[in-house]
Amino acid sequence: METTSSPTATSDSDSFQAETPTDWMSHGNCRHEPPSTFFPSDGVGVENAKKICATCPVIEECLSYALDNRIDHGVWGGTSERQRRRILRSRRSVASSLKNS
Repeated sequence: METTSSPTATSDSDSFQAETPTDWMSHGNCRHEPPSTFFPSDGVGVENAKKICATCPVIEECLSYALDNRIDHGVWGGTSERQRRRILRSRRSVASSLKNS
């Protein structure tokens, strides 16, 4: 089912305010590429996908989505699987430190 609403650009950045959690996806650079591009089997493929993400207007939304939903596979928000695991570990470490303070 397709929605008729579309995200609108915010005034202070090029990011989008989505009306549903995934509306931003229709604005990603990835929409012009086959999905397999973002699920590579080697490091060269990861670097190619990250280059596409580098100029994406919704890179922040994409990364947040992947982190919030614990997406383990593929390149999301310009990050590899390994990079996202590190970000999540770092967040847990900071949260744990704050909790113990």
